[in-house]
Amino acid sequence: MPYLHRDSGPQAQPTPKDARITHSSGQSFEQLRQGCLRKGALFEDPDFPTNNSSLFYSERPPVPFKWKRPGEIVTNPEFILGGATRTDICQGELGDCWLLAAIASLTLNEKALARVVPHDQSFGPGYAGIFHFQFWQHSEWLDVVIDDRLPTFRGRLVFLHSVEHREFWGALLEKAYAKLNGSYEALKGGSTIEAMEDFTGGVAENFLTKEAPENFYEILEKALKRGSLMGCSIDTGNATESEARTPFGLIKGHAYTITGIDQVNFRGQKVELIRVRNPWGHVEWNGSWSDRMAFKDFKVHFDKVEICNLTPDALEEDALHKWEVTVHQGSWVRGYTAGGCRNFLDTFWTNPQIRLSLTEKDEGQEECTFLVALMQKDRRKLKRLGADVLTIGYAIYQCPGREEHLDKDFFRYHASQARSKTFINLREVSGRFRLPPGDYILIPSTFEPHQEADFCLRIFSEKKAITRDVDGNVGIDLPELPKPTPPGQETEEEQQFRALFEQVAGEDMEVTAEELEYVLNAVLEKKKDIKAKKLSLISCKNIISLMDSSGNGKLEFDEFKVFWNKLKQWIDLFLRFDADRSGTMSSYELRTALKAAGFQLGSHLLQLVVLRYTDEELQLDFDDFLNCLVRLENASRVFQALSTKSKEFIHLNINEFINLTMNI
Repeated sequence: MPYLHRDSGPQAQPTPKDARITHSSGQSFEQLRQGCLRKGALFEDPDFPTNNSSLFYSERPPVPFKWKRPGEIVTNPEFILGGATRTDICQGELGDCWLLAAIASLTLNEKALARVVPHDQSFGPGYAGIFHFQFWQHSEWLDVVIDDRLPTFRGRLVFLHSVEHREFWGALLEKAYAKLNGSYEALKGGSTIEAMEDFTGGVAENFLTKEAPENFYEILEKALKRGSLMGCSIDTGNATESEARTPFGLIKGHAYTITGIDQVNFRGQKVELIRVRNPWGHVEWNGSWSDRMAFKDFKVHFDKVEICNLTPDALEEDALHKWEVTVHQGSWVRGYTAGGCRNFLDTFWTNPQIRLSLTEKDEGQEECTFLVALMQKDRRKLKRLGADVLTIGYAIYQCPGREEHLDKDFFRYHASQARSKTFINLREVSGRFRLPPGDYILIPSTFEPHQEADFCLRIFSEKKAITRDVDGNVGIDLPELPKPTPPGQETEEEQQFRALFEQVAGEDMEVTAEELEYVLNAVLEKKKDIKAKKLSLISCKNIISLMDSSGNGKLEFDEFKVFWNKLKQWIDLFLRFDADRSGTMSSYELRTALKAAGFQLGSHLLQLVVLRYTDEELQLDFDDFLNCLVRLENASRVFQALSTKSKEFIHLNINEFINLTMNI
């Protein structure tokens, strides 16, 4: 099945209460629960069955697991016992410590926790064996429903469990996240920031303290004002150093939380301070300033800082500042929009292009600050199909002022104004930039061309920024059909052409579809520099439909002459854009050829053309090219005629109309 293009236009951000129902029944958590209560039966989730497919996809369970409900494991189970805390989280026999660390961090933010773990469920009154959790995925919140059957071995939970064995919110949350990603095995290996984003809808930003920008303190200060979640850590040289204590009371390889930043006057000088928290609640910094640490010491002793910048819908209501955010959903499709990075100039220009307008400077600054986050979608879920995380990145160019999709020549002669630090195989690549006000083109891409994936592009800005998909418009620029030359004024060449026509048309002086089929195939057979299959009778009828102004289903001399000239132009066009002189045209060459022919097609329509007329190698012969042009021009002329005569009855735009006719 081909990868289908997804519109990359800006998307509205849903509010938390708009979490989308994901259960195959189409019913909400409450509807499913009430149905179970009416039937007097405990919920069994058909979307995540209690079999090996929900556990592992590449191996069999090492021991025979039994799926049991909490009430079958302990007496008087509790959903949350004494409040949800970090100490509730204990790792089981699954390599998902990254997820557990994020869950532990989640317990520090009461509001975020209440969204991910709704309070409208328990093992008390109303219990029906059903629970639900909410996760952010690619700009929307999803409500994930599960039953409470959990994998056990010898009566104990196999995976995540609580210190208090009667408490099950953590184990059920892990199951819901496993369902979201397809299986428990899909949770093996990951980064804490990935789950933090799924718990908050935030965007990751990573800093190495030794390479941080000069305004690093201001960045952290602004992040705290916006309510962003921040963590820091100290690198380990090897596995034996993990959780080793330094002489200053810090723990290597351990996740700390940044909880405050401030300046104080000390001995006539301003001192920058930062407050970090050890989730363990003990083993503290024993250097200067005690619980607070001088910022200069912080940069010396800590190696990494991760910031989870929260989107506006996830911020605390009393936050002083908020991000402005726009979201684009798109796809890299082989042969169409999967152009690879700038190293591949011939295809790079075909990637999706997003126009970004920066209109307002930062307060007291001459530039505009914005953050770009490019996320490839569902790669963890697609693990079972052999999909890996792709190497991705993006580049930002100064917009030349044109409204159209920028072509190869532009990128040949213009350098980027900014770009992602590197192309890397992470779920999300993000970066912070400062550029003067103006219009820019942002190009997300994979490193290698022809690699397919859906993506979510988010742009966060301190001030309002305007974005739109450059490929969203359709333009048709068809030349008017030339008027015939009176017989008495014909040149010698035109007189020779009339003789050719009389030979083809016969006594009735009109060319039928059968006669056109014969002459066109004879001509194409002699063209050694292009490859073409034999034109069908249907193709020739389409050509006559395009050129036949009298409506008799045949071509008279003047109509045949106009078509013949057009055919020569189309052959020249095909040869001009057959860059490798293969006698065929690639899908990328087709895009530029159609534009030269007067067709500026929208993203979805262009993909339909590629799917319809190219072969498995994304190549097309001249007969396919001819059929494509005839079909497009026919549809365009019909639309223009209808629009002129019956404006009050036309409810399709040109893109929708051609889309319809291309599928007939």
